[in-house]
Amino acid sequence: MSTGSPVGSHRVVSPAGALPQAAVRLDPDPEIRDDEVRVSVERLNLDAASFRQLRTKHGGDGAAIRAEVLAIIAARGKMQNPVTGSGGMLIGTVDAVGPRSPLGLESGQKIATLVSLTLTPLLITDGLERWDGESEQVPAAGTAILFGRSIAAPLPDDMPEALALAVFDVCGAPALVRRVVSRRYHSAPTVAVIGAAGKSGSLSLAAAKDAHAAKVVAVVRDQVEAAQMRRLGLADKVAVADATDPLALSHAVTEALRGRGADVTVVCVDVPGCEHGAVLATATGGTVVFFSMATSFPQAALGAEGLAADVEMLIGNGYVPGHADYALHLMNAHPRLKELFNTRIGAHA
Repeated sequence: MSTGSPVGSHRVVSPAGALPQAAVRLDPDPEIRDDEVRVSVERLNLDAASFRQLRTKHGGDGAAIRAEVLAIIAARGKMQNPVTGSGGMLIGTVDAVGPRSPLGLESGQKIATLVSLTLTPLLITDGLERWDGESEQVPAAGTAILFGRSIAAPLPDDMPEALALAVFDVCGAPALVRRVVSRRYHSAPTVAVIGAAGKSGSLSLAAAKDAHAAKVVAVVRDQVEAAQMRRLGLADKVAVADATDPLALSHAVTEALRGRGADVTVVCVDVPGCEHGAVLATATGGTVVFFSMATSFPQAALGAEGLAADVEMLIGNGYVPGHADYALHLMNAHPRLKELFNTRIGAHA
């Protein structure tokens, strides 16, 4: 048994010299190196932008969606949507641990991987036969490989697996929001969360409140979601706007904040075209956090330049130290947030 690269470069089939996330194909061979961990896969969670793209492309045809996901995994040795570039994450049971693995995992341990499927070697053995192609969560059988610098978290004992998977899938968002809001130490900032009714959006609302934001605005797409936000009770104001309409989005936020933009704008919408509206909705000197894989970063950068907007723009990279524990803390602190997640994943509290 040999030692692999801690960043997984030894698993890259092509192109030579790439890291796993940027690779076209990975080697998903279940035989592990002495610093790797093999996980017996039980459920995948496709990220929202990827699943929306697949569902739109195939007109909601579950069988066609399932077939394309299988084809992507077979071709690439990982789950990385070629259109959105995004993947998701998974839960499973630790099957084998190399003697030099630094992750501290043990065989038989139920875990969620906290690294993207876009860089995780993945082999599916059941043809996804238990998945109807109609939800982001995918029952599956197969193997996945973790590297020395991968991240994983034990599944909590007091939470259903499907709910824990949904929380861990977006746990980077609330942790980053807390950090950004807390760093504006000179004054409590105003925060607008665009796409507030989704998983990352609703957790971001909770994090903004937890970080003592002066005012939190939830921006949603329709009155149904607005009613959900009012019941959730984590926003001071609820605004309805099409996030892909820059002027309408900007107007909705500034109206909710009495004529000025938000100090911190968090974008959690799983469709493209929200970049310019988010910039317009942000006050001069403010911060935009793009926590959506549907974001076009050239559009964001060039749009801000063209609008002469003095805003800082951050990419939510999905990892902040302690992010998994913090997301679980927020869920347990807000029972109605848990209800919203259960509704989103089709479960019942």
